[in-house]
Amino acid sequence: MFESLEIPKNLYPSDPRFGCGPSLVSTDALSELSSTGMTLLGTSHRKPKVKNLVKEVQEGLVNYFDLKNHDVVLGNGGATFLWDMIGLGLVENKSKHHVCGEFSNKWYKAHKNISWINTELTDVEYGQGLNPSDQDDCDLIALTLNETSTGVQMTGVPSVDSNTLTCMDATSGAGQIECDHQNVDFYYFSPQKVFAAEGGLFIGFMNEKAKTRALKIKEDSSRYIPIIMDWKLAIDNSLKNQTYNTPSISNLFLLNEQIKSMNVLGRNKVNELAEKKANHIYSWAEGKPYLSCFVSEDKYRSRSVATIDVDPKITVTELTKKLSDLNFCNGIDSYRKLGRNQFRISLFHNVSLENLEKLTEALSFCIESNL
Repeated sequence: MFESLEIPKNLYPSDPRFGCGPSLVSTDALSELSSTGMTLLGTSHRKPKVKNLVKEVQEGLVNYFDLKNHDVVLGNGGATFLWDMIGLGLVENKSKHHVCGEFSNKWYKAHKNISWINTELTDVEYGQGLNPSDQDDCDLIALTLNETSTGVQMTGVPSVDSNTLTCMDATSGAGQIECDHQNVDFYYFSPQKVFAAEGGLFIGFMNEKAKTRALKIKEDSSRYIPIIMDWKLAIDNSLKNQTYNTPSISNLFLLNEQIKSMNVLGRNKVNELAEKKANHIYSWAEGKPYLSCFVSEDKYRSRSVATIDVDPKITVTELTKKLSDLNFCNGIDSYRKLGRNQFRISLFHNVSLENLEKLTEALSFCIESNL
């Protein structure tokens, strides 16, 4: 269908990376990393050079998120690793999960597979949103700020009692989707989305309530917890500006560069830019007869991951392959397990509105030339 496709050169974006993860890593940050030469990479993560880098990351996040009552805890392993770590070390008896896509469902399954945890499921059809709620017999409420697979955001944080933790996976939304994170006991994310670094690292904001729960389970429980998933070790090492085991220093460096650039703008401005990009792409989808927004209700439409359904007359996988072959853009395929004929487009901070405008104009050109 698209064998002879040629896109006007004026529609080519300055960067072809529109994927939802890993995200667009700044080439300026890569140049800065290269300029460190022999002074950073290949040095000990227990020495001041790297520990100061970790400290700068932690302080930068405290400033950006205006944290008042949380410690910034870092460790190796991303969100998938954390689902087991949370189940083993933060859940006493029962967790409640709000599922609206593949990743929130994987978190639920991770806890369901731990034999001593009871799990409660509240789910909706993919593409729909839901309002999180508490449940009396659950001691941990699992929330997902932004479902990366479906482009659904859930910003609500339920009120809970002193015996219940709220725990939020903010992986693809942290930094540009607002929620009441000050009242989330454990808010965590991986840096390969809005924060434009790579995978293999988790960043968590833990308040005293969450730390107390972690230490209580560690001290009182006879359950087996692997050393690599020991919350006490993660907390103690983070207070010393380091990780328990050797981190990727290049990842920390890239993360820090992104935090610094976002702090120059401030969170309000970053959110404003995200809103403009979301308004553009959803207005584009609503204005074309061959497109529709997968998430029908605007309040649940993500401000970081846009999912746009396409008329079945157009085979999206063929189009995206051709666009990748042309080096026009890459990474805008639907999440593989959804199996939908749709685009999934990153609105992350480093993706500019100007490039998104070129992308949407070019996609319309490609589709309308073949209808």
